[in-house]
Amino acid sequence: MSAKLEHQADRALIPLEEKDPLAVWNINEADYPYSGQTWEKLSFCLNYATLAPSSHNSQPWRFKLGMDEVKLYADRTRALPVADPFDRELVMSCGAALFNLRLAIQYFGHQAETYLFPDGTTRDLLALVQIGSPYRASRQEHVMFSQITSRRTNRHRFHDKPVPSEIIADLHREVTVEGASLRFVSEPILKSRLIALICEADCVQMNDACFRRELAAWIHPARYVTHDGIPGYALGLNQLLAFSTPLYASALRTFDLGNGTAARDRKLAEGSPVLAVLTTDFDTQAAWLAAGQALERVLLAARAHGLSASFLNQPIEVANLRQTLGEVISLPGFPQIILRLGYDSEVPPTPRRSVRDILL
Repeated sequence: MSAKLEHQADRALIPLEEKDPLAVWNINEADYPYSGQTWEKLSFCLNYATLAPSSHNSQPWRFKLGMDEVKLYADRTRALPVADPFDRELVMSCGAALFNLRLAIQYFGHQAETYLFPDGTTRDLLALVQIGSPYRASRQEHVMFSQITSRRTNRHRFHDKPVPSEIIADLHREVTVEGASLRFVSEPILKSRLIALICEADCVQMNDACFRRELAAWIHPARYVTHDGIPGYALGLNQLLAFSTPLYASALRTFDLGNGTAARDRKLAEGSPVLAVLTTDFDTQAAWLAAGQALERVLLAARAHGLSASFLNQPIEVANLRQTLGEVISLPGFPQIILRLGYDSEVPPTPRRSVRDILL
């Protein structure tokens, strides 16, 4: 992008309070530049892309804005080499951001022309998106778009209110649109086996000092002006006690907290009305990108139904347990995400970098 265009892009972006790591959630769609140039429309839509979920809230995406297109790159400087050694979750996170970008473009009245892996020689270039012909967004697209700024990852215990079967069926349909599948684990025996694998994976990961240090590096007190990572309040830590988050991060680096983590996650899983595993037919970078788009689609659809969601991906992050998971609950294809869904009260958002920070 030329220096002139870069300067213009900065002016086109939503004014944000740089010191507020939550300001980017406050997007006013009335500011969309309907009469502006193509790059202005794309730069505005990127504000929604930044609100996608990512492992440890690492936000491993970068965008390159052109006059009539935007390119999505994997930012491997934000990789998690211990928890995600093959960048599988990193690419899925980028897929979630891509879905938000596509959805925003279509909501504001244009077809999102998307080309995946447009340059076969550039591994980090995942997608190229252009604003296409006029497009009338469907009712479902309007509903999902309205949830982007209110979607949260909720790590708290859910209420025991059951999720109606018609909502389950709707979520399954949404995932298949993006070429993935969603297996709901409701049978008591299979659910028990899945929970046992989650607890086992917790113990394996927490026994690894490298894993603990990597996780602790992404945990921040809420009072820190950071625009990524996991704030203490998202983990249920008391942010009124200034020492609580640093103390927890220090303990995490030093001690094997596997038993305690497993006990906590057992309660979360057992108390979740819905446990589901998102799968794909293949286990390639293209499949991971599709899984990320499917994930964000189902998260927004779930949010529209009043559901909260978070992840229990530990058995997928431990290589031998990932294979066991597929065998134990007879999964088709490759497991990519373990979701827990249920009802709960609102939780605050986590920090995000602004569009200025993610532009190449």
